[in-house]
Amino acid sequence: MVDALISNIALDDLVPAGSQGAIERSPAGVTAFVGRALKGPINEPVAVGSFADYQKLFGGLWQPSTLSYAVEQFFENGGRRALIVRVVNGGRPPSITLPAGAAAVHGALQLVGLSPGSREHLRAAVDYDGIPDTEDDRFNLVLQRVGGPGSGLVEEQEIHRRVSVRPDAGRYVVDVLAQSKLARVAGMPPSVRPDRPPPATPGGSVGYRVANNDGDDGVPLTDYDVIGSAHDATGLFALARAPRFSLLCIPPLGREQDLGASTLLVAARFCRERQAMLVVDPPRDWTTPAEALAGFRDWPFRADNALMYFPRIVAVDRLRGRDETFGCGAAVAGMIARMDETAPPWSPLERDAVLLRPRLRPGCAVTEPERQRLLQAGINTLAATRLAHREPGTSRTLATGNTIASDWRYLPARRLALCVVPSILDGTRWMLLAHNGERTWRRARAQVEAFLESFSQEGAFPAPEGQQDYFAVCDARLNDAQAVAEGRVSLLFGYASSKAGEYHAFVVTHRAAASAVRSVSVNRLATSGRRVEEEIETALLRGLASI
Repeated sequence: MVDALISNIALDDLVPAGSQGAIERSPAGVTAFVGRALKGPINEPVAVGSFADYQKLFGGLWQPSTLSYAVEQFFENGGRRALIVRVVNGGRPPSITLPAGAAAVHGALQLVGLSPGSREHLRAAVDYDGIPDTEDDRFNLVLQRVGGPGSGLVEEQEIHRRVSVRPDAGRYVVDVLAQSKLARVAGMPPSVRPDRPPPATPGGSVGYRVANNDGDDGVPLTDYDVIGSAHDATGLFALARAPRFSLLCIPPLGREQDLGASTLLVAARFCRERQAMLVVDPPRDWTTPAEALAGFRDWPFRADNALMYFPRIVAVDRLRGRDETFGCGAAVAGMIARMDETAPPWSPLERDAVLLRPRLRPGCAVTEPERQRLLQAGINTLAATRLAHREPGTSRTLATGNTIASDWRYLPARRLALCVVPSILDGTRWMLLAHNGERTWRRARAQVEAFLESFSQEGAFPAPEGQQDYFAVCDARLNDAQAVAEGRVSLLFGYASSKAGEYHAFVVTHRAAASAVRSVSVNRLATSGRRVEEEIETALLRGLASI
């Protein structure tokens, strides 16, 4: 049995301390979005907790932005937390001109905003308050983002005191604004400091120079824009800097243009590395169940960490004042996030809670026989009302054919893995700071076992009677002298799959450069201790595939 693998452990060694305390479960229901928006920072993941937050930061609904409608529908259908990455294609930020003395002689201080778009409303003020007359190169600069042209609503403000136009001076304006979140200096500063702008009203004390009318929204996105660059952390790769999320939703490129297969493939691989699920919209030309079934046979995308619901949804376009058809991925993400508030991620999505909220409805009717055929293919079905004679069926991922683990065809089983694995990966990073020896290994094993036991108590692991629910191994077989010398520490854990005698098993390896997890094959653990050891050693040789 697995217990025979590890020698008896003293009780005090099992008591976690400090960073070695209980492993926390990764947050569920956090959905990441990538797409085009009216305004806001680009290639930077920003957390929002409501559509009102999105409106404030990214400008609200905009007809060319499928992202804006997707985020609205996510929150409308029950979503609570989202990460937004704004992407642009050819957009240009506005500039601000601050005249300096006689413009023909000295020129002007030219500033350029950081966020592209025609709705990026910036303004700047200059004053010399608190600066001696002898320091005629210095000035105070106030930068503001406001709600609109002529608006007094300040959304963001920066005050930079005692900056200088001299390159050899402390607080050189170019260097100071290199840290700004609103603007940068364009070109070389003038030889003299910029003038105070005249007050907007007679007798006023402060004047502002508003941005020039040169901001541009760019053109519609392409798949290349959405994918971005892993090296530069742009596009969806900007999410590498984000905290953990459980779902990724990339809206269609346009109302009449689906995402390309290249974006889906890269996004699925990125989600695999981040232990997340990709929510995929059905192609726009799948307007009936028959078209969906026929189209899916030749559709070039399959992944066990992706899911799809059919059909698309109909919702009111508040800008056009009429019903329109939209991709359903964001509403699905909201639905799953809503369920995660009340039930664990491995719960079947087959209760009344999966229904669309009243303002959203499926784009076409799906009969019960059609729903079953779609489900067998790997496509789940949206509903707006409770069906009286609905046959049971477990939600599916987009995995088909022979997969590493047949369980991964089922959404609850896949989401269970994507809850357990990143939690253990993050919760055992403390091992890097501890002595790489037996005491650390024993504590890590106890920590992981306690974590897995909490899942077992909730009935998460489908172990047949007489089979152990889970196991954890952390000893010299995984951490030999070479591993210790190289500064890496590993642990092996697994839990029962739906197939009797088999386990979903993973090896977590921590090293200074990065931590990683890979799936391995460790089965038939209820046999002799010697066989278990052979299985573990074989697994370590085989285990090359990331979860």
